Amino acid sequence: MAEQSVPDNLGNDAAAPLVPDPEHGYGPAATADPVTDVPPVGARLDLPEAGEWKRVSPKYVMVEIVGTVVFLVIVCAAAGALWLLLDQTWAAWVGAAIALVTLISLAFEPRRVRSIGYQLRADDLLFRRGIMYQRFVSVPYGRMQLVDITRGPVARVLGLADLKFVTAAASSGVAIPGLAEADADALRDRLVELAESRRAGL
Repeated sequence: MAEQSVPDNLGNDAAAPLVPDPEHGYGPAATADPVTDVPPVGARLDLPEAGEWKRVSPKYVMVEIVGTVVFLVIVCAAAGALWLLLDQTWAAWVGAAIALVTLISLAFEPRRVRSIGYQLRADDLLFRRGIMYQRFVSVPYGRMQLVDITRGPVARVLGLADLKFVTAAASSGVAIPGLAEADADALRDRLVELAESRRAGL
């Protein structure tokens, strides 16, 4: 049988082969739909979920509040001295503005502390902090050169410590604040062990 052609939407004859149709005799061969046959975009974004973040102690909020209050007292004292002793009116306005901004920031302190977290992954430590502007730092274990624990006066009273470690690149040094003393000691020992094993090539 000779090949038949069917007109397209513009009135031109397109050489499309006809195949038997049980109901109507002959019809054009089925072609793939360029829209419905496209794989879903979400399939390409199926990434593995991140691990569980370990957060710092909630008592670290008090450390931050005490530090902020001390800063506020110093600023107000300096502004008051300039205003009363040297008759600098602008100092009073500047001090009041700084005090207002500082007091507002105190309301977000618990949320900022909750945003601090870290993960011990297979080859590195991942650290994050920040609310509006989040910072993520990945530090490979093999690059850690120094792991240190520091305790400020307020943190020591609350039983907290800061874990600091320095790498070959000074810009990638990370400090994890507000850890319980026992957790800080255990994490320091674990990081030292991982760093030594990576440097040894194990």
